[in-house]
Amino acid sequence: MATEAGSAPLVRTDRARRQSKQSKQSPGRRNSTRTLAVLGALLLLITAATLSLAVGSRALSPGVVWDALLHDDGSTAASVVWDVRVPRTLAGIAAGAALGVAGALIQALTRNPLADPGLLGINAGAATGVVLSITALGITSLWASVWFAMLGAVVAGLLVYSLASGGRGGATPERLALGGAVIAAVFTGISQTLMLLDAQALDQLRFWSVGSLARADDETLTTITPFVVVGLVLALALVRPLNALALGDDGARALGAHVDRTRFLGLAAMMLLCGAATSAVGPLVFVGLAVPHIARMIAGADQRWTLPLSMLLAPALLLFADVLGRVAVRPDELDAGVVTAVVGAPVFIALVRYRRAVTA
Repeated sequence: MATEAGSAPLVRTDRARRQSKQSKQSPGRRNSTRTLAVLGALLLLITAATLSLAVGSRALSPGVVWDALLHDDGSTAASVVWDVRVPRTLAGIAAGAALGVAGALIQALTRNPLADPGLLGINAGAATGVVLSITALGITSLWASVWFAMLGAVVAGLLVYSLASGGRGGATPERLALGGAVIAAVFTGISQTLMLLDAQALDQLRFWSVGSLARADDETLTTITPFVVVGLVLALALVRPLNALALGDDGARALGAHVDRTRFLGLAAMMLLCGAATSAVGPLVFVGLAVPHIARMIAGADQRWTLPLSMLLAPALLLFADVLGRVAVRPDELDAGVVTAVVGAPVFIALVRYRRAVTA
């Protein structure tokens, strides 16, 4: 008993020592660590992109891939690289960056670390737009469905903001979450009903609804890229007011932040990012949930570092999942959405448990 009683002060002393050491760390040293983390995430993304270009049903050596990239001589290897793997890889980078930043945005706007882009119903709205384009208009082109996905995302986002901003207090995090849950349920019900009533549409959408990069092509990439770029720029421009929002609405206003404007612009960025990503690869939700957590574990809660890290780590995760899906059941493939759920979820749980053990 004496030993157990005596161990508690030792644990508290050790915890206090760690906290004191962290608090005494100079800002310059913290920024250097974060810069190294960003460079490491960039290197990880480059590695994932290289594997995505080299690995598939037909494996290509890095030298062959490099020659094909530099000299498109019309060979089989060059055709595989340029016509299939380059668009697939670039689409994975664009969609992954969009989902990662959208996840970080929603968690910052709602001050809810368990939030993901699906919480505000924007993913559901984008998915409903795609379903409507197929069932009502018979559109099968992925390029055309991008515009309907964007329309669905915008409609869902505006409905959520209208519900949340009504009454006193404006669009609070609680109202955003509740309004998003309602809109997500409504749009999900519409999508499921339309697919059940149209067997052909259900067959076309069942693979897309899981989340996959297999259908990405040059046309899709050129369509979603402008939306992703604008959404990323808008999100990165909000890092300072997002940091202020972490102090609460009153604290943010005391620092001069425009709370309602920040939430509206953040929601607008999410519309662009989620609409583009969902139309291209399907409603992948796990990436937007897990990656911001990992970014905060590495760099802390400062959005100046969380958003860039999420923008680099999310596409790396998506590409690694896509590569694993290509080789796991050769010559067939597993969709990236299946791999991220089956492999990524246990890893994410382990990371969270490790973080709790360290901070306990």
